[in-house]
Amino acid sequence: MIVAGLGLRSGCAADVILDLLREAHERCGLRPDLVAVPAFRYREAGLQAALARLGLTLRAVTPDELATAQPRCVTRSARAQAALGVASVAEGCALAAAGARSRLIVPRLTGTHATCAMAQGENA
Repeated sequence: MIVAGLGLRSGCAADVILDLLREAHERCGLRPDLVAVPAFRYREAGLQAALARLGLTLRAVTPDELATAQPRCVTRSARAQAALGVASVAEGCALAAAGARSRLIVPRLTGTHATCAMAQGENA
């Protein structure tokens, strides 16, 4: 399973999300099976619009799951740490949703108001 993890600010536009997902796909040559975001961003309009255009499933990552994945993240953001108590949102979401034995295949990519990372689960 290939999971794209996203971190995004409130009001992030669908085009920003689509651009990041396209860039991640180009970097690893794999299309995500699903997209994972922190639970508090699950209902963002831009996110919902982007995923509807791509036909991808969305998974909410709980705060506990996000925290548990942090030791496996390679990118650290002081801003995310101060705001959310975790150093990597996109990577953490991708790894959490892809499973305990998953690995990053695209580290954090940064766009305007969003970040994206991709992880590969052990069953991929």
